[in-house]
Amino acid sequence: MRIQAKAEKTVFMLKKLYKDVTRNRQIYVLADDLHSVELGDYYFIMTEEQMRSGHSQDFHFDEKGIPIIPTYIDVEERRLIYYPISIGQYGLAVWHSYLREKSKENKRRFLAIADWFVSNCVEDDRLGASWLTYVDKPAYQIKKPWKSAFSQARAINICLRAFQLTGNREYEKYAKLALKPFLYTVEDGGVAQNIPEGVFYEEYPSHAPVLVLNGMIFALCGINDFLRLYPLHEMATKIMNQGVRTLVNLLPKYDIGYWSKYSLCEEDFHPRIDPSTIGYHHLHIIQLELMHRLTSEDIFKEYSE
Repeated sequence: MRIQAKAEKTVFMLKKLYKDVTRNRQIYVLADDLHSVELGDYYFIMTEEQMRSGHSQDFHFDEKGIPIIPTYIDVEERRLIYYPISIGQYGLAVWHSYLREKSKENKRRFLAIADWFVSNCVEDDRLGASWLTYVDKPAYQIKKPWKSAFSQARAINICLRAFQLTGNREYEKYAKLALKPFLYTVEDGGVAQNIPEGVFYEEYPSHAPVLVLNGMIFALCGINDFLRLYPLHEMATKIMNQGVRTLVNLLPKYDIGYWSKYSLCEEDFHPRIDPSTIGYHHLHIIQLELMHRLTSEDIFKEYSE
């Protein structure tokens, strides 16, 4: 079984390499408007065609049109799962379809995904609202169910756009509750890691810091959406400022000298150096360009270039 699993993972990574090499490296294009109170295009223009043909995940859909994806290659239990990050990712692509065409059908499909986030959150008096993944993540020794700063941000991205589209304050409520896990450490049930460089928001909340760069930046995109609507919100301002300062302090550690690291995990179960795939390296470039445009911090421009 172990030999078969290793062979399957090798084939998976070779296919991923082929896709990275042959696809358009700029699968994400930065939006023009990054600051308006009215949330139009997401920060990166994502289309449904790109999600289906150029994305690393294999999208399927349930009877309501909600995206479901296969479990990761290193998970023994092979099945289709509801993965909040991917649901939000595809939801933003549907949102872009709606913005371009203004069709009732695209509006319906987008709101179906927004309603999934409303119906599938776990609420807690202390920790607010969370969206859990119900499958292990062996690469980082994470047992199900687990939450993610990236999932929290996707919920905010989707719910705030649904709120502006419909005026339904139920969406606004869950966007606000989604902020709370950013205030607590992973050990305390949240999505934050306290490290010497500051507070890091974990895409993969393991028992030890993982520090995935692209997941941290996507998490901050959710917080920035919130601040566009509520610029004086103290909790969101604190979360954003802490995150930006941590990235400024930590960014040099992702520099291999000729490439970028995917994560900074230093545990024995993980490779000593974790270089990005081609696709993630190019994603880092455009993400850092975005962070410069959002914050005017010169270090983001320097590393993007």
